[in-house]
Amino acid sequence: MSVLPDLHLHYVQACQNLSQPENPFIARVLQEADKNDEISTKGITLKLAGNNHLVPVPRVTDDDLGVLVSVLGQAAFVTGLDLAYNLLTDAGAKTMATFLQESSSLRYLNLMFNDIGTSGAELIAGALHSNQSLVHLRMTGNKIGNQGGMFFASMLKINSTLEKLDLGDCDVGLQCLIATALALTQNKSLKAINLNRPLLSNKQEETTVHIARMLRNNSSLVELHLGKHGMKNFGVERLCEALYGNSTLRYLDLSCNNIICDGVKFLGELLKKNKTLKILDLDANRIEDVGASYLSEALATRNRSLEVLSVVSNNITGKGLVALAQAMQSNMTLSHIYIWGNKFDRNSCVAFAELMEFGRLQPGCTDVAPYRVDGEVFLAQQSHGLGRHRYWTPRCPAAAPGAANASLEIVPVSEH
Repeated sequence: MSVLPDLHLHYVQACQNLSQPENPFIARVLQEADKNDEISTKGITLKLAGNNHLVPVPRVTDDDLGVLVSVLGQAAFVTGLDLAYNLLTDAGAKTMATFLQESSSLRYLNLMFNDIGTSGAELIAGALHSNQSLVHLRMTGNKIGNQGGMFFASMLKINSTLEKLDLGDCDVGLQCLIATALALTQNKSLKAINLNRPLLSNKQEETTVHIARMLRNNSSLVELHLGKHGMKNFGVERLCEALYGNSTLRYLDLSCNNIICDGVKFLGELLKKNKTLKILDLDANRIEDVGASYLSEALATRNRSLEVLSVVSNNITGKGLVALAQAMQSNMTLSHIYIWGNKFDRNSCVAFAELMEFGRLQPGCTDVAPYRVDGEVFLAQQSHGLGRHRYWTPRCPAAAPGAANASLEIVPVSEH
């Protein structure tokens, strides 16, 4: 570990040397870091996200980043860098790529929702061919396109350090998804990947077939996000067939697809035999009461491994919700369940109110809370859910990150 420099002082000097005006937001964060007594033993993450502030801050630009990395070059105790929601472009990506090739300490890098395009993606992915420190990279929301995604797919064939990669909302396409699936049949280090919301014109679910084939051979992937893939029952069946032989995947996200009850029947049969899956996200599909009954039957009778189930906004009525509540009475493993956005009736409200009243379901482990009006029980929405912190991270320390968070907070992979 290097000698601890005065980050703020070095930043002021670097701005003067490079004739670059100081960014007061960066200056304040570096001052706070200098006061941290644990940086020499634990390392720190500099939180420079541009969206988590009650008072607007001057967002980080490409020029700001050039000064910042010149300071961090001698600060090995900075192990994380959160630059989400700033103004970084391909020029900033070039600066960051150079830093990644030279840095041996950065483990976490969040670049989500900047303005990085295809050429910037090529530079960052290229830097990761040789980088041996970065464990977690978030590119979410940068419009790198299909070609940009292809550079990351090629990187996965070479890099053996990266554990978590987020390419959600990046406008990747068919070729990128197939190339990524092929790369993950060989990659032994990646544990979590987000491929949400690709741009797919082909409705034949070809990408799902390739991803299913990958799951048959991959023995390292723990978390897989396939939201907004236009997936139907055929694709779900292919995934389930692959997961019968997969003993590592713990978190499967199939939210915002076109899955109906027939597709959930395959998932129900899988849950009766699969002993690995711990988190299943089916938000915003249309499984209805029949699909809920398939899930509740598996959970009540055979499955004792699933810990988290989300069926938010699935057109489930009271009958299906009551079945899920009854499944929780006999299944002591399922600890988190999210049901908001369905069609509650009196019986379903009472069923979930009783689960919470008797301590079977903890308030922080669901997205509803009971209340009474004139003796009748109703359910109100809580701001919990698997996607609660997917696009932002609360700065308030009172918000426990492990409470209903996304990205393996319930089943952790690494320190980030």
